Amino acid sequence: MGSSARVIVVGGPPGLDRRAEERIADLEQRWSRFRPESELSRLNEAPRGRPTLVSADTFVLLDRAVRAWRLTGGRYDPTVLDAVVANGYDRSFADLPATSSDPTAACRPAPGCADLELDARLNAVTIPAGASIDPGGIGKGLAADLVAEELLAHGAEGVLVDLGGDVRVAGHGPHHGGWVVDVEHPLYGDRALLHLLLRDAGIATSSRLRRRWHRNGVPRHHLLDPATGAPTVGTLVAATVVAGEAWWAEALTKAAFVGGLDAVAGASALLVDDAGTCTGTPDLLALAA
Repeated sequence: MGSSARVIVVGGPPGLDRRAEERIADLEQRWSRFRPESELSRLNEAPRGRPTLVSADTFVLLDRAVRAWRLTGGRYDPTVLDAVVANGYDRSFADLPATSSDPTAACRPAPGCADLELDARLNAVTIPAGASIDPGGIGKGLAADLVAEELLAHGAEGVLVDLGGDVRVAGHGPHHGGWVVDVEHPLYGDRALLHLLLRDAGIATSSRLRRRWHRNGVPRHHLLDPATGAPTVGTLVAATVVAGEAWWAEALTKAAFVGGLDAVAGASALLVDDAGTCTGTPDLLALAA
């Protein structure tokens, strides 16, 4: 998933750490768009308009992605892959050149999920013509959710799973039963902006300052507006969202870059602009540790 992983387990039988490591590696192998043998890559290479069978895990990922598209009014969109590639993000970020050019590349709006079909009886997915799938960071969030839930089912008393900043906490934590999670300052990465006390929640942060490059002489970042296919514009540099599950928190951070606080109704959120000014929902401050 192109990021570091950290798992903290409270109680439970021996071997849960190894179980978590293996599960994360399995999901990475299924969902990475940078692995040609992954299920996601094979799905994107399948004939359009025909159902393709996928694993239960991959079906859940795509079901969540389509649900997030609907619930955010298209502000999060998993059909942005062609736009992502047109912007130059066509390989893992570690291998991405700081500057590249392709005069034929053009940003186009994402087609959306209206014609993407999911058949839960068969775990089958049908991608329509003109669409390609990149669920983006919700894969990390969903993986954190799945691993946390499975470790609890195998006897852990509490667990924290952090996959590249997408965090799920569940069960009994070491801080009076909860978990203290730091929110990194987007402008000053050496210090925390907030310390939040969470219980059975997901938290995610997206920042346009982390993955940046130049394409055809124009600065780019990985947070795209599905309506244009181009990187989002404005003063917002980071969005943090706390929700019931990490996949949904992650999707809402993407929506926030398109629609601001109005796009995260029903969740706790904090937005930071390029001057360091913070705007948040009142309930987020109640979580401060």
